[in-house]
Amino acid sequence: QVQLVESGGGLVQAGGSLRLSCTASGSIFSINAMAWYRQGPGKQRELVAIITSGGSINYADSVKGRFTISTDNAKNTVSLQMNSLKPEDTAVYYCNVHLRRRSGMVDDYWGQGTQVTVSS
Repeated sequence: QVQLVESGGGLVQAGGSLRLSCTASGSIFSINAMAWYRQGPGKQRELVAIITSGGSINYADSVKGRFTISTDNAKNTVSLQMNSLKPEDTAVYYCNVHLRRRSGMVDDYWGQGTQVTVSS
């Protein structure tokens, strides 16, 4: 089985910073891509940032220049450094991993979600 565990959420004032981390464990053969999504109050889930095994990175326009996604491949970990936070960044953040299991199966897995609240 594969499990994703997130950490790093919390309450921060506007202009502050927060760092989220997500670690994948279990029957993993390789990871093709890791991403962060978020869902704000009354909103649909949206892609925040994604990084592929080939090094390609994409960000949502709303976070460009403020957020940075990175990976520690040896630890199967993806992080999201969030700077200059705004109240509109308030949401539940979910990590997502596209991977191949040792069985050969390719699938997407989701973390449990972590709350980020930015006060004005």
